[in-house]
Amino acid sequence: MDGASLEHAQALLKLVERTAFVGTWTLDLHSGMLQWSEQLAQLHGAPPEYTPSRDHAFDHFAPEWRAEIEQRVRACAEEGTPFDVEAQVVTLQGRRLWVRAIGVAVRDENGKVVRIEGAVQDIAPHGYPQGSLLRHTVSMGGALGSGEAFATVDPEGRITFANEQAEKLLAPGGGELAGKSIFAAFKKTARLRIEERFRESFARQQRFELEELDARVSHWLEVRGYPFGAGLAVHLRDVTERHRADEQLRLLEGSIARLNDIVIITEAGPFGNPGPRIVFVNEAFERRTGYTRDEVLGRTPRILQGPNTQRDRLDHIRASLEQWSPVRVDLINYTKSGEPYWVDLDVSPVWDKSRRLTHWVAVGRDITERKMAEEKIQYLAFYDPLTQLPNRQLLLDRLNQALAQQEGGRAGALMFIDLDNFKVLNDTLGHQKGDLLLQQVAKRLRSCVAKGDTVARLGGDEFVILLENSGEKPIDPAKAARIVAQRVLTTLGEPYVLPGYLHHSSCSIGVTVFGRTPWTVGEVLKQADLAMYQAKAAGRNTVRFFDPEMQAIATANAALASDLRQAWLDNQLQIEYQPQVGADGHMTGVEALLRWEHPERGTVSPAQFIPTAEETSLIIPIGHWVLESACAQLAAWAHRPERAHLGISVNVSVRQFRHPDFVDEVTSAIVKSGIEPRKLRLELTESLLADGIEVTIAKMGSLKAMGVTLSLDDFGIGYSSLSYLKRLPLDQLKIDRSFVRDILTDPNDAAIARTIIGLAHSLGLGVMAEGVETEAQRDFLARQGCEEYQGFLFSRPLPIRELEALIDRLAAEEVT
Repeated sequence: MDGASLEHAQALLKLVERTAFVGTWTLDLHSGMLQWSEQLAQLHGAPPEYTPSRDHAFDHFAPEWRAEIEQRVRACAEEGTPFDVEAQVVTLQGRRLWVRAIGVAVRDENGKVVRIEGAVQDIAPHGYPQGSLLRHTVSMGGALGSGEAFATVDPEGRITFANEQAEKLLAPGGGELAGKSIFAAFKKTARLRIEERFRESFARQQRFELEELDARVSHWLEVRGYPFGAGLAVHLRDVTERHRADEQLRLLEGSIARLNDIVIITEAGPFGNPGPRIVFVNEAFERRTGYTRDEVLGRTPRILQGPNTQRDRLDHIRASLEQWSPVRVDLINYTKSGEPYWVDLDVSPVWDKSRRLTHWVAVGRDITERKMAEEKIQYLAFYDPLTQLPNRQLLLDRLNQALAQQEGGRAGALMFIDLDNFKVLNDTLGHQKGDLLLQQVAKRLRSCVAKGDTVARLGGDEFVILLENSGEKPIDPAKAARIVAQRVLTTLGEPYVLPGYLHHSSCSIGVTVFGRTPWTVGEVLKQADLAMYQAKAAGRNTVRFFDPEMQAIATANAALASDLRQAWLDNQLQIEYQPQVGADGHMTGVEALLRWEHPERGTVSPAQFIPTAEETSLIIPIGHWVLESACAQLAAWAHRPERAHLGISVNVSVRQFRHPDFVDEVTSAIVKSGIEPRKLRLELTESLLADGIEVTIAKMGSLKAMGVTLSLDDFGIGYSSLSYLKRLPLDQLKIDRSFVRDILTDPNDAAIARTIIGLAHSLGLGVMAEGVETEAQRDFLARQGCEEYQGFLFSRPLPIRELEALIDRLAAEEVT
């Protein structure tokens, strides 16, 4: 501002300070401090000491004026443009007042605007400036460069004064306006309305405001009249652009009202509290949010926010809009009833031709179903659908994180939990009840751990608990694991109420503690798994902790399994046959026994490699090979009279017997070899009776119907149940060698042997004793009624050539 303008501005401020109902204000642009005079506070119905914050200063104006006032103040602060406008304010009591607000920029010695000084005057009828005061105000307004057209007219509407801006509006072609009728500047259809408003204003001494088309038809003029003495002060403003914008807005409203996307238009107000007001919403907004248009107009979009609305995304929106940049985010909004929903929200600024920001337009697409689908996919990827527990993938992620925190000195424990005899429940009562049991187990396990610990289901009846040590519970992880494990044993040992059935169950738990050594996820899982199997081997319903010796055994077993696979591929496995002798001393058959001669290990005991074959499932192809070899041998013997009467016993493992194709494989081997089925004796173990008894009985029935001889091996050391035994289609019981070894010195072993023989006779079954090594043992068993024997007393296991040589020698001796 130049010196003359500053002088006029200061004169104006002094003038308005002497006028009634006037208050002054100062805005320091460096500190942001806004100061009000006592008169200005009084005008707004506030106490004398009241001063609003800068962010809320514009809230005292009526909503329809805020954007313009803010724009004028911003232009004054940024470019030094003074302003002189009339607007309405709302007092703290809610009363609306028409005021005149002026402001001028004050610069420092470098020409930078450092503050704005201004005044606010109540321009109600009793406060209108009169006579010379009005002329002073008019001239001062021109000096301030307000840019508004101004004129005075007499009661007949003849122009008595017009400033430069008024001349441009009313006489764009040039010419003197003084003495001419102001009504001639307007379209004929509007003249009568304007004349009527002028007369009413003179008569009632009341201001008026209207908008009409001027004589050029293409322009809209805003006309405001203020009576003074014997004339009217008339302010004129070209509002054509606003009318066009309003018309475009109406057309826009008509177009977007039918869109399925939610549309919200707000004024371009400040982003403080409460923020820009809503000026338009479409029908889709009303349908989705439950709010009517009348309920939200004049309010801010904050009405749609709720407890889960992402604050970081709101901050991102605000930061972008403060830079007048468009922004797009996914946001949680809330309906009127409090229901959350997701929107893909796109917010853009709207500018007029002068690049002045006028509105914000927000378009939101309802993506709730998509988000729910994404959440469901995410849930299915990391949670078990049956128990709602974390699955293997999520467990591995959390275990990875737990192991990564070892460097900070934190330790934890991993617990493997396996339900004991769960397969029995599934096979006897069905998978539906098995699923119900798993759901109850999951619920009980969750109750056994603290918040922050993880309970996961790996699959089947295997569960895992991850205990993580934190600063909130600095307890030794081994001690914590013992406490939780005991709690799990007790809780899972309580009866389970299933439909129509009260089920009792237990579990085996393996525990490993991590944090002292930088282990990998795979190592920790393997250690807990090994400990769990040790708990199973210890009798189940117990807890075992991993130790290095256990790892050494596991490593040795892994090496043995690897060597066994190679042995199978290299045909290192051989079959030897041990003779079986009847009560008369004649050979009745042989038992096929597996042998392994390793090139480096030497002779590997069957007690070592048979369990490994079971664990690795190699027992299935090996067992099939033994079965076919035995059938082929029987077929070869059928053509030799001295051998044709012999049978061959083949041991069948539990895993082999459980295989779905086992019965078909036996049938195929018999048919292929053409042997008499009765000469093939399958020796089954008592462990088959531990679970799946109905399936076991059905398979045995199929084999028995085929003519195969069935023997129950190692009777008395496993799962002996008379209720099941009487239902099995057996031909023979075989007394285990552990009872035969001390049969002459241990009364208990002697009593067990007598009982087994008596039981077999009562059930109509034959009896064979294995491990017979002395004549005295055979004589004792013979006196009890044992019918067949097997052991070193008669022969050690022999390769086929030695066996056949023995058979031939015995046959020759019998002839002589």
